[in-house]
Amino acid sequence: MSNLFDESTLAAVEARLADTDKLLAQSYPGESGARQPVHTVYVPGDRFTGELAAQWGAAALAVAGGAAGLGELASTLGLSEPERLGALVAAKLEVEPIEDLRLDFEDGYGNRPDAEEDEHALAAADSVSSAVAAGQAPACLGIRFKCFEAPTRARGIRTLDLFISRLLENGPLPAGLRLTLPKVSTVVQVEAMVFLAEKLEENHGLEAGRIRFEVQVETPQVIIAADGSHPVAQLIHAGQGRISSLHYGTYDYSASLGIAAAYQSMEHPVADFAKDIMQVAVAGTGVELSDGSTNIIPAGDPENIAAAWALHARLVRRHLERGIYQGWDMHANQLPTRYLATFAFFREGLQAAATRLRNYVHRIDSAIMDEPATARALARYIHRGVSCGAVSEEEVQELAQISTAELEAIALNRSHA
Repeated sequence: MSNLFDESTLAAVEARLADTDKLLAQSYPGESGARQPVHTVYVPGDRFTGELAAQWGAAALAVAGGAAGLGELASTLGLSEPERLGALVAAKLEVEPIEDLRLDFEDGYGNRPDAEEDEHALAAADSVSSAVAAGQAPACLGIRFKCFEAPTRARGIRTLDLFISRLLENGPLPAGLRLTLPKVSTVVQVEAMVFLAEKLEENHGLEAGRIRFEVQVETPQVIIAADGSHPVAQLIHAGQGRISSLHYGTYDYSASLGIAAAYQSMEHPVADFAKDIMQVAVAGTGVELSDGSTNIIPAGDPENIAAAWALHARLVRRHLERGIYQGWDMHANQLPTRYLATFAFFREGLQAAATRLRNYVHRIDSAIMDEPATARALARYIHRGVSCGAVSEEEVQELAQISTAELEAIALNRSHA
C-alpha cells in the first residue's frame, strides 16, 4: 500500500483549499428552502387595499367564466387535463390569487410632489400592516422604491425609510416582506443598499440581516461592465446575503439596447442573453430568479383577450422550461393563464418525475440511471408543484412513494430523520 499521501500531505492540501471551502460555504450555500412565488404582481403604490388580492381573484374568475371557463381555456391552449386544471386554478383564484405583490413607487407610480409621495408611503405601510393582521395579505408583499440614480436617489431612500419605519410602528415586519431596488447598473449601488439596510436595522433594533432586497436588472451595464466583467454576478456577493432575488426588467432593458418598441419582449434574443447570464450568476447562491412581464394585456374585445391569453400562456411556459420559475403579472386578467400554464407545466411532467424519483429512492431497476444531482432536480420540480398548488401531497405520496418531508429533504440536499 502506498504511503505517498501521508498526513502532512493531506494537511497541505487542506490548507491550500481552505479559502475555496470558505468561498463555497459562504457564497454558494445552495437553495434556502424558502417558497419562491410563481409571480410578482405590480400595482401603483397608492392603490393597495387589503381587499385587492381577493378582488383580482374574483375578476380573473369572472373574465375566464369560472372553473368551466378555465377548463375550456385550458383546452383551447392545448393543455392536458383541462377540466382538472380548470378546477385547480379556480380554487387557487379563490384561495390565493396573488402569491407576491409589489406596491410600486417607481415607474408605476411616477414622479409626484414629495408631500404626496410621503403620504402615500405611510398609507401603504398602514394598509400592509392592516392586511397582514386581517389575514388578507399575500404570502410575499412589499414595495419597489425609486432607483439610486442621482435624480431619484434621495426620493427612493426617503420612501424606503418612511415605509419601513411606519411598518415597525405598527408591529413587527411582515414575514414575507419584499423590497425591490430597480435599475441597478453598478455593484456600488448594491453596496449602498446594504449600508441603508444596516442603518435601518441599527436604528430600529432589528436583528442583523433582517432587511433583504431584490435587485432589478434593467440596464446593460450590470450584465457587462466597461471592463468586460459581469457585475450581476458580483453584486450578489456584495449583497452580503441580503439579496433574495434578481428580476429581469423587460422594457427598460430592451429599450436601453435600442430595440424598437414593437419588438421588445420577454423572448427577444437580447432578453435571453441577459437572463442566461443572470441564471448562471444565481446558480448555487440561493438567490431566486424572475423573468419580466408582457405589456400585452387580455382586455377589450374577445379576440384581443384570447390572443393575449395565448401569448401569456406561451411566455409563462417558455420561462418555466428554461428553469426560471417566476414572472411578473400586471393585470388581473393575466392570472388565469399564469396559473393554467404553471399548473400544466408541473402536472404534465409529474408522473414521469415521480416515477424516476421513486426508482432512485427505493433503488428500483429502471431504464434510466439517475444520479444524485438529477434526483435533486426531480425532487425540486415536484416540490415546486406542491408549493404552488398544482400538485397535491397525496399525489406525491402515491406516485413517488415518499413523504412530503422526504421530498423536501431530497430537493434541498438535506438529511431527513
